[in-house]
Amino acid sequence: MNVGESVVSGIRRDPRRWVILSAVCVALTVIVVDNTILNVAIPTIEEQLRASPAELQAVLNSYVVVFAGLLVAAGLIADRYGRRLAVIVGLGTLAATSVTAAFAATALWLIVARTLMGVGAALVMPGTLAILVHVFEPGERVKAFAVWSAVGSAAMAVGPLVGGVLVEQWGWPGIFVINAVLAAAASVLIAWLVPESRDRQHRRIDLVGAAAVTLAMGSFVAAIILAPDHGPLSPAVLACLALAVAGAVVFWVRQRRAQSPMIEMSLYRDRRFAGASVAVAVLAIGTGSVLFILTQHLQHVLEYTPLQAGLAIIPLAIGVVGASPIGERLPGRIGYRRSIMTGFAVTAVGFAVLGMLTPASGYAVISTGLFLAGAGSGLASPAVHTTVLGAVPPDRAGMGSALNDTHQQLGIALGVALIGSIVAAGYRHFAPPTLNVHAGSSLGSTLGELTDQQQNLISAAHLAFTQAQSIAMFICAAFAIAGAVIAWRVLAPDHQKP
Repeated sequence: MNVGESVVSGIRRDPRRWVILSAVCVALTVIVVDNTILNVAIPTIEEQLRASPAELQAVLNSYVVVFAGLLVAAGLIADRYGRRLAVIVGLGTLAATSVTAAFAATALWLIVARTLMGVGAALVMPGTLAILVHVFEPGERVKAFAVWSAVGSAAMAVGPLVGGVLVEQWGWPGIFVINAVLAAAASVLIAWLVPESRDRQHRRIDLVGAAAVTLAMGSFVAAIILAPDHGPLSPAVLACLALAVAGAVVFWVRQRRAQSPMIEMSLYRDRRFAGASVAVAVLAIGTGSVLFILTQHLQHVLEYTPLQAGLAIIPLAIGVVGASPIGERLPGRIGYRRSIMTGFAVTAVGFAVLGMLTPASGYAVISTGLFLAGAGSGLASPAVHTTVLGAVPPDRAGMGSALNDTHQQLGIALGVALIGSIVAAGYRHFAPPTLNVHAGSSLGSTLGELTDQQQNLISAAHLAFTQAQSIAMFICAAFAIAGAVIAWRVLAPDHQKP
């Protein structure tokens, strides 16, 4: 044992643990920024690559779906071959594929590049939480998770601001160039500071199962994205649903027959793990789609530049960072279940405020809704992560953190697909007949076909979009409330410690 280290409950207490936390947070920032930095560039990509709404959703979701589908396998890889090694390889993959994305000439090229970026992100994410589990003793983990959560949530909110600056200075490829630089820097820090840790039992890695579950997720999300344009019973949608069912069946059969299954289903019999996991997945359906929709409102309706749109989203980061220290202390005062419910309820209020947006609404409505949504995340996240990982043995930390991230990322992917499709369908529904002859399949394409002299049609397009957006935001609020109800019904009332 090195000088200055001690063992607490089987966990090595590294004297550099807070510096290690900083390095892990840099790696986390790369992953989270990849999820949000692209939102503010969506209108520019739509115009320059002539991407359809479905292609825009695929640009975002190709990363998220592959990320979510491979997380569990990546967690097992990290457990077996080393968490630090997995993070370094993942960051290297992200750097290389980000450069590829920067040179995309078509929407399909960008979708493929984003898919490969998802592979790198999957290798990185489980290791970030697993490393913290192994360098922090149980009593300090809630603080470490609070910092991890605050950095992740703040990066999610700051991503659009950084994206806005880069889009205005270098165009949308600039967001991928900076991502490659950040990934390279993070890999150096991880290699330098983080000690290696791994699972002593060397569990088998089921790559076929991982591919099957990724196919199931991706096909199901694709069916949701294609439904508005092709119809819910169209051959394309039905084929995607059939692939989703087939992938899910293959995955389930392999898990049932495997001597060492990729996912320990027994975890879902633990009220802490199951309740918090389902609650956060439901909440993520709303939170994952808000920026995708709102950046279009800011740039198309309010006519903000990409930089102004990024600045307009800052209240989300302020809410997260400001509430996270409270979220860290809240479980000790009111318990983990009440902390999660309180945070989700505040987020729901934020979504409801955003649901009241109209073309004439001032920025005060947007900033208030974003601040409340961020504050709710800051209040709930420390309790959620501590609850989920507290139910997982330390030797399974990679798998546990991977499942935690999988639930959240699957919720985000479903949110972008579902809420994005609702907005697209709602826009076409609310658009008046006089607009339909000019309208494309989205607000951006509609405005691209209109001139400044057609102000009546432009106003009608803005109104149709905000009406669809309001429905979507209230649905997001309903998902947040559903998450709070799940936490209330499933988590134990007297649950005070993870």
